Amino acid sequence: MVDGIYIHIPFCMNKCNYCDFLSFKSNEEERKKYVDYILKEIDLYPKYEYDTVYFGGGTPSLLNCKDVERIIKKLNIKAGAEITLEVNPKTVNLEKLKGFKKAGINRVSIGMQTFDEKMLQVLGRMHNSNEGIETYYQAREAGFDNISLDLMFSLPNQSIEKVKQDLERLLELRPEHFSIYSLIWEEGTAFFKKLEEGVYRETDNDLEAQMFEYIIDRATEAGYIHYEISNFCLPSKEARHNSKYWENREYLGIGLGASGYIGVKRYKNQVQFSKYYDNIERGILPILEEEIVTAETKEEYKYMLGFRLLNKGVIPSGKYLEKCISLEEQGFLKRSGEAYILTRKGIMLANDVLDKFI
Repeated sequence: MVDGIYIHIPFCMNKCNYCDFLSFKSNEEERKKYVDYILKEIDLYPKYEYDTVYFGGGTPSLLNCKDVERIIKKLNIKAGAEITLEVNPKTVNLEKLKGFKKAGINRVSIGMQTFDEKMLQVLGRMHNSNEGIETYYQAREAGFDNISLDLMFSLPNQSIEKVKQDLERLLELRPEHFSIYSLIWEEGTAFFKKLEEGVYRETDNDLEAQMFEYIIDRATEAGYIHYEISNFCLPSKEARHNSKYWENREYLGIGLGASGYIGVKRYKNQVQFSKYYDNIERGILPILEEEIVTAETKEEYKYMLGFRLLNKGVIPSGKYLEKCISLEEQGFLKRSGEAYILTRKGIMLANDVLDKFI
């Protein structure tokens, strides 16, 4: 059943040095045209009823409030739905945040990344630390009572002390939710080029593990629930939309390069504006590629995604039960009722564990 929708807004003020996401610079006219086509794409699908809506990017907060409202009004949204907008601190002020709230947004995810001034410059972020913190307080003043913050760690030459300082500053703010990701060196990014040139080097595995263990322990001590490998929340404040991905549930993906999962198909949209617009003009779904999800593939996804949810895990069946028993014996999994969940050792080596189910 499709009851979640992801809307991709592929515009940014600039490309961050670590980022390989699909994003482009734009002006107000280009963004308005894009929203016009978003609305047309939505019309190409059945009128689903949504209880989660997620504006991701790129930088969705570059849109003006009226355009966000146009999209929300187009959708058939259930009462009590979670409606999230990703926010870059450089693109908003108190008035705009109030406008997003009035348009129907009830949860914001603020891309803080770090509170360290020098590291923000290294990352290529346009905001400074004070602007990021100010955005958080402005969101509160605008009436948002469900705020998520994004942080990164294992950054170039970052010490564990700097990670501790970042986490303490976040815990002082006490958002309802936060995501924290270790840096991934993506090919084609400015960071990867410097890695190849020897300007940067990857964080030592042991040090990165120490950083992550500290984050888990300190956040848990502060009252946060470590409910997904990279996500923490206060009680009952899990990211409802993102949880659908981890639960291997269906969702609609709208916009340039967006991915979705409906019925037995996973799909990805066109990544070129000309093709995306042309398909929609002709009344054709702007799909670039599709994957038919067989029963076996769906079962694989169940484990690869489900083990990310640390409080739920997966109830195994068939040949996967033997794998779970083996991983339990090795200390990577433990039983919780009928389900298996990752141990601390399993969390630290999660990619290796999840690979066992492919």
